[in-house]
This record gives sequence, C-alpha cells and structure tokens, in this order.
Amino acid sequence: MEIPFFKTKNNNITNIEIVNKKYSIFFFIRYFFLFIIFGIFYYLLFPLKSNSVVYIPKGSVGQIISYLNQNNYQMSIIDKYILSFLGHPQSGWINIGNKELNRAEFLYKLTVSKAALETITLIPGETTIVFLDQVAKQLDLNKTILLKEFEKQASYKEGVLIPETYKIPKGITESLFINFILKYSENNFQKISKKIFGEYNAKKWHQYIIIASIIQKEAASEDEMPIVSSVIYNRLKKGMKLQMDGTLNYGIYSHEKITPQRIKQDNTSYNTYKFSGVPQDAVCNVSLNAIKAAIFPIKSEYLYFVRDKNTKKHIFTTNIKDHNNAINRQK
Repeated sequence: MEIPFFKTKNNNITNIEIVNKKYSIFFFIRYFFLFIIFGIFYYLLFPLKSNSVVYIPKGSVGQIISYLNQNNYQMSIIDKYILSFLGHPQSGWINIGNKELNRAEFLYKLTVSKAALETITLIPGETTIVFLDQVAKQLDLNKTILLKEFEKQASYKEGVLIPETYKIPKGITESLFINFILKYSENNFQKISKKIFGEYNAKKWHQYIIIASIIQKEAASEDEMPIVSSVIYNRLKKGMKLQMDGTLNYGIYSHEKITPQRIKQDNTSYNTYKFSGVPQDAVCNVSLNAIKAAIFPIKSEYLYFVRDKNTKKHIFTTNIKDHNNAINRQK
C-alpha cells in the first residue's frame, strides 16, 4: 500500500533535479559560447605584422588564405570565415599602410584598400643591375638593398627576370619587390618550359637562357634571332670562340660600346674573344622570342655576321673570306 505523501515528495525531488540539470546544461552552453566569442574577439584584436603592401592573387577565400599562409601570415579557419563575412578580398596589391594593425583591421583592409600603383618596364636585353637602378629611382627604394636582396633570393646572377611592364605598388619594400618579381618570372618560365618540353629543369632551362641572352644582345630584330642562334651553335660545334661584342654588354656595361681596349682588359667569362664557349651566366634578361630562338635555331652553315650600316641588319656568311669582304664593303 503506497502512502500518497511520500510519493509526491519523491516526484518533487525528481522534478527539481531535472530542472537543475537543465539549468546546468543551459549555463554550460551559454558560458561555452561566451568563451568562444571572447576567444574570437581576443584573436581578432591580436597585433599582426605585415608589409605595408600585400599581394593577393585571384581565387577563392580558401585559396587566398592558403597563399597568405605560404607567405608567413599564419592564417586560420577563423580568418577564412571572417573574410567571407566581410566580403571577398580584392585581388592585386592591397595597401596595408605603415601603422601596426590587429588581425581584424588587417582582414578588413584586404577587402577595401587598393594600393596606388607605379608602372615599371623591364625591356628585353636589359641587365638586372641597370633595371634595379631604374626601380630604385621610380619607387624611391634603396638600390644597395635591392641588389643585396636580389643576390640573396635569386638562383642566378642574371637572366631570371621576365621583361614585361609591371604594376608595382608605392610603399613596397625592397625585399618584397624582389620576392614578387622573382616568383612571377619563375612561374612564367615554368609554364613556358612545360609547354615546350613537358617539364621544367631549372639548370637546363638556364643554359638556354644564357644562349638566349647572347642572341638578345646580338640580333638586330626578332626575325634574325634564329639565324644568330644558328651561328652560335655552329661556332660552338666547331670549337671556335664566339667573339661577339654583345657578351661584353653585361651588368653595368649594358649600353657601353665595346672597344679593342675593353676586349683586351676584360678577363671575365663574358669575354668571348678571349675564352671559348658561352659565358658562365646570362648576359641580360631575355624575351620569349630569344628563348625560342635558343631552343629552335634554324639549320644553316653560317659562322659569321656583320652589321650593314644601311639596312641596320646583319650580313651572314659561311666563311672568313666572304665575311672580310662584307666588312670591307661597310668601310
């Protein structure tokens, strides 16, 4: 026989326990979410080091976050969601400014702040040292630091930049400029090489760049490039010195007229009057046409060429007698 009084009391106790349990779960969830929210706020307010300008490639938010991670910005899944909430980041150069920002301000800047750009042109046949002097003047950068950064980051002394017109942001640092232009050039060289050879071998590719740089300096036009290339390969095959003025237009001598005295005094591998083979490194930065000519020379028996003063093109010959006659005609 049950006593109603005790049954009611037990039910009340059970109900109170259930209510208390529900309140505990509610407060746990509430404090858990408050903890998460405060954690995110703390995360977003934490200072973030950045260059004054940042380059953002085209792509999804996830791809952009991956790119920033590859460039030492230490992004996380939180940044991905915050960026998606703020709006899609702009592609190209973003002006971050010199002020130290927290993470939230940095992410916001990616969506709204385009950088002012300066046009920089690297012409085919120009040497890196002359180009960087131009860059230093146009972008108000330190030439010495630019050269040191290039020496530190580049795989080779010359021929690693693609001649092109670049849009570069004002306020870029020397290190970031070199990093950007080297990566851009390397990516393009890889694409060209894979299109031609189906693969990219950096060492093999640079050997073609060396040949292409001589062609770039010597050819009077793009049409002549495959012919000049054939002369280079023909002379190398026969064990003849190249004896080409263009190889001495390296570095600071890019636009200097080559004289007998200069030929006598220069003892570098660039002096193809003194030393056999090709120089140890490229003479200059080269165009795609020069690269193609280095890879695909025409078949010819030409061993010599001289500039025609009237046409400004070259007269190509197969033997020394015809070559000397061509020289005498120019006199």
